[in-house]
Amino acid sequence: MKTVLDTKSITKIYGNKDTKTHALCGIDLTVMEGEFVGIMGPSGSGKTTLLNILGGIDKPSSGTIKIMNNNMESLQKDQLALFRRQNIGFIFQEFNLLDSLTLRENIMLPMILDKRQTKEMEARAQDIMHFFDIYDIKDKYPYHVSGGQKQRAAASRALINEPSIVLADEPTGNLDSKSSNNMMQTLVKMNKERNSTILMVTHDPFAASFCHRIIFIKDGSIEMEIVKKGERQEFFDQILDCEAILGGDRR
Repeated sequence: MKTVLDTKSITKIYGNKDTKTHALCGIDLTVMEGEFVGIMGPSGSGKTTLLNILGGIDKPSSGTIKIMNNNMESLQKDQLALFRRQNIGFIFQEFNLLDSLTLRENIMLPMILDKRQTKEMEARAQDIMHFFDIYDIKDKYPYHVSGGQKQRAAASRALINEPSIVLADEPTGNLDSKSSNNMMQTLVKMNKERNSTILMVTHDPFAASFCHRIIFIKDGSIEMEIVKKGERQEFFDQILDCEAILGGDRR
């Protein structure tokens, strides 16, 4: 398997020398092609900070980040924006669909920004919308469709450029139990049938139990890691045990 993501000694420090806050304290992380990895930890542990840095939204204070062997720190602003669009897919807690665009237009937006050929965009969009069973509602606006359909549109947009990795930030954070299950089934479908590499930040043990492995962060450092070896229920129980040890919360 290819190494998709590799970080070495990632730190993030806020403030000046008198009021320093160490959000990340030397994170080493490797994600292989086709993996579905979860990041968990108490509120304020640094997990969302880490995801923002991995996605190029924020910069580390020190350390290196490589995606498909490309060093992100060496990229200029315009190069980084292009690299993110072509190599990183994002799924946000609030979906971040634009109400002024149809689902089809929302899904195609990353390719439109890359000025791709219309024929290629239409073909990719049609394929991904059929995959997530939203082709029949492609011309509807986000405010005219259900939460589950918005979920699938957000996942479609994340995959439209066939990214090297998909970063999901608390994708079940504001969902009820049924919608949470549907969201996780969507991510599993992406991972299994499209071989999508997914890195997901979550506070939810139920959502985390769908992952292949979980990395626990506390106070900006990786505290432990567990790998799924049996059934999902068994992994779920193991996650709860780890949270109890680390003092994790359920917020």
